Amino acid sequence: MIVTLLAFLNVYVAEKLKKKMSSGGEKGSTTTKTPADFLKSIRGRPVVVKLNSGVDYRGILACLDGYMNIAMEQTEEYVNGQLKNKYGDAFIRGNNVLYISTSKRTLADGA
Repeated sequence: MIVTLLAFLNVYVAEKLKKKMSSGGEKGSTTTKTPADFLKSIRGRPVVVKLNSGVDYRGILACLDGYMNIAMEQTEEYVNGQLKNKYGDAFIRGNNVLYISTSKRTLADGA
């Protein structure tokens, strides 16, 4: 009986915490955003992908998978800050990616 009550209380507390986080919680609290949430939110937006080699690729994030393999559209390649090439579509293997960042400017603005 006591074990059943403890199990019920654990489920109740977990559900209450989940509701509190999804509704914004109490005043002054912040919701937790995971890296996966960030990556889902930037799909279809302009991004900068920096490779381990130092080369930057700027374009529209089309999709990515769990291995960080990336597909981009309207891609531009920058080496040492200089535009080197433009590609329609680009596919980047995930083990080469140092980071992905949202672009502050749109591609039309010359990002």
